[in-house]
Amino acid sequence: MKYCQRCLYPENHPLNIIFDERGVCSGCQVHEEKYAIDWKQQTQELEQLLRHYKNRPGTSYDCIIPVSGTGDDFFIVDMIKNTYGLNPLLVTYNTHFNTKVGVRNLARLITRLDCDHMMSTVGPDTVKEITRITLRKIGDMYWHVLAGSQTFPVQVATKLDIPLIIWGVNGWLDQIGMFSHLDRVEMTKKVRKEHALRSLDAEQLIGESDKISKKDLQAFTYPSDEQLEKSRVRGLYLGNYVFWDSQKQVESMIDKYGYETNVQERTYNHYESIYCWNNASVHDYIKFLKYGYGKVSDHASRDIRLKRLTREEGIKLVKRYQDIKPKALNKFLQWIGMTEDEFMSCINPFRDPAIWKKNERGEWELLDSVVNHIHDTGVDGVRPGLDDPHDYKLTGLMEHENINDDYILLGRTYMDDKNFKAIEG
Repeated sequence: MKYCQRCLYPENHPLNIIFDERGVCSGCQVHEEKYAIDWKQQTQELEQLLRHYKNRPGTSYDCIIPVSGTGDDFFIVDMIKNTYGLNPLLVTYNTHFNTKVGVRNLARLITRLDCDHMMSTVGPDTVKEITRITLRKIGDMYWHVLAGSQTFPVQVATKLDIPLIIWGVNGWLDQIGMFSHLDRVEMTKKVRKEHALRSLDAEQLIGESDKISKKDLQAFTYPSDEQLEKSRVRGLYLGNYVFWDSQKQVESMIDKYGYETNVQERTYNHYESIYCWNNASVHDYIKFLKYGYGKVSDHASRDIRLKRLTREEGIKLVKRYQDIKPKALNKFLQWIGMTEDEFMSCINPFRDPAIWKKNERGEWELLDSVVNHIHDTGVDGVRPGLDDPHDYKLTGLMEHENINDDYILLGRTYMDDKNFKAIEG
């Protein structure tokens, strides 16, 4: 397997990646744009653009911001509301996999930034059946989260006549350089289906189970072309106008608003995905079982590009985390009503044969890993340097997260010691 000479990404990345003559991947190449772009000019362009949506007559809201309570959400809402003066409506698709710290951080976001908020919660039995279907069809337990979180904001926008949705960073640009920052790519129906949903849209689930009807799929059904044309909804990525540095951004939100951070099973990053039991756990483990790498490679690759880690340090982190079988898997299996053998029978057909094979004992073996490429030739010639090495902060939790805790569908929130003590009786 070929791996980038600068970061840690393999050539079998599911969203496609290419390498130049130096062995540097397209994601690293596009990242280099960040150091050449005039970001002051970009923010001026953003300010001019936002003026068209500010204080529109006949509506209370200037824009929609999709949120789940992450540190990036705090950064986006703070910038749009407090720097540019817009009045956003925050919208959330309920993942059903909520953690205590995630519930608190979302409540903290809504309260400290004083924003109106809407949430979509699909019936639990429907979500479980959809998850069983997508596990069988595409080997994915997170489809409903991606579909719901990228559909509900657009549904709200079209129904409430709010023509602007503000997203954070374009993950496909940031990871693998699918686009350039200069392209000003926006969120569209086509991008959502082809990349986030792996080309499986809600309509294609009809007929897969007699428990799922068209009505049950409403929360995942994108507005029609006619609705989109009438409402003129557009989705901007803030990362096209701001030098996106999630670690620094979240640390500013820790200081400003008290964002809580937490450890995770399969990565060293304490800031992202902590709102969800499965994003950096079971969902990420499936990614590893399919492609031979996981979220720790995503995080380390980004930190290498931002000059916070050396490639060798990143590879050591991959060695430490990527093989971990998450303890949270049992929680997911109990929730969905599967045995581990049934779960693996859904995943195994989607293992990439370029990186996995069965041995003589019928066991799956990983053919290669970036761990084996720590001494690749050509690495020294493309190093980005090391300018800002520092660790992710652990803030401490108001209440301990226990692996035996259930998922939280809807939970009471608290954000100070007085409220916290209320749970003790």
